[in-house]
Amino acid sequence: MSKIKITRKDKFLNSVQIFILLDDFINDSFAGRRTKKDGNRISIGTIKNYEYLKRYLHEYEQSITFDFKIFVESNLTFSEKLAANKYYKKFYTTFSNFLYKEKGYFDNYVGLVIKLLRSFFNYLEIERKITVGAYHQSFFVPKEEIPIIAFSHEQLNFMIYDSEFNLCVEKSGLKTIQDTFVFGCTVALRVSDLLQLTKKNLVISNNSYYLKVKSQKTSTYTSIKLPDYAIEIIKKYENGKNKLLPEMTQQWFNKRLKLFAKLIPDDFEMVKIRERKRKQVIVFKDPQKKINYKLSDHITTHTMRRTAITTMLNLGMPEHIVRKISGHAANSKEFFRYVQMSQSVIDFELDKIFEKIRKIKETEKDKSEDMIV
Repeated sequence: MSKIKITRKDKFLNSVQIFILLDDFINDSFAGRRTKKDGNRISIGTIKNYEYLKRYLHEYEQSITFDFKIFVESNLTFSEKLAANKYYKKFYTTFSNFLYKEKGYFDNYVGLVIKLLRSFFNYLEIERKITVGAYHQSFFVPKEEIPIIAFSHEQLNFMIYDSEFNLCVEKSGLKTIQDTFVFGCTVALRVSDLLQLTKKNLVISNNSYYLKVKSQKTSTYTSIKLPDYAIEIIKKYENGKNKLLPEMTQQWFNKRLKLFAKLIPDDFEMVKIRERKRKQVIVFKDPQKKINYKLSDHITTHTMRRTAITTMLNLGMPEHIVRKISGHAANSKEFFRYVQMSQSVIDFELDKIFEKIRKIKETEKDKSEDMIV
């Protein structure tokens, strides 16, 4: 940890000091000296995001004629605190505009970067005892709901059991992608946990196969009984290897997954919409020719988890059991975001409502006829 000396005369940290402290922030997180509120270590993915934050701040400082500094509030007069408040408003505006215009990012990612920046300010205040004040708490974190596609249970059945489709996948050289995807659509694990499954996660009891997993993200434990087709997938890739599924990176899996999705029937055109400063923007696959994306382009590794959760709910599994399997807490916003009811389920439930309405009318008619008699 570097020693940044701050005297009572220092009004602010300059950019050199800020980047030294930012390195400390990253290194402390990586080494485990800085942890989550529950005491668990910061994930590698989050630490990588901290490194991206550092890079963006470097690029921002070089491209914008704006002195990047962080004020030491305890050394400021009242008028200087007012000036600092104005400075941070200008900084937030110019930095967020840099992320939107120069980097081309949308609300969701800009919001992530702002949250990381606020975490850095908290680190300075709480762990380094540098009185940066509460100015950063006013940094607005934009959000957008990015649609996550889920396949219906009918489509999942087709991918598992249709012989012609499976032959087509085999010829395309994407069988390992299909097997991993189908397995993921069954067990509802996060992709980071799915790709790390080893033989230690497999438990065989009374001729039944179970996956026992501790989530890297939430540290919650799940136990999932596997169906026959999932067991066959595991046995296919045994070959003395420790991993349960074919080894691949998440990035490579995502890329190949879109090729696999193109083989699924009815790869219809699906407009891609994102938000920038809360305004919807249509994103084209080919901006010059105004060519829209197709369904297969929207398929990602997130599709597996959402398909699994949606399938379980659509086929009648009680919500609290689904949450137990997926590792979501009660009333989790993320859980309901993953739920996508199929049209057939919606139609069935609507038919029940309409039937009840019809019976109310018939009951009233019967009562009126009884009164006349």
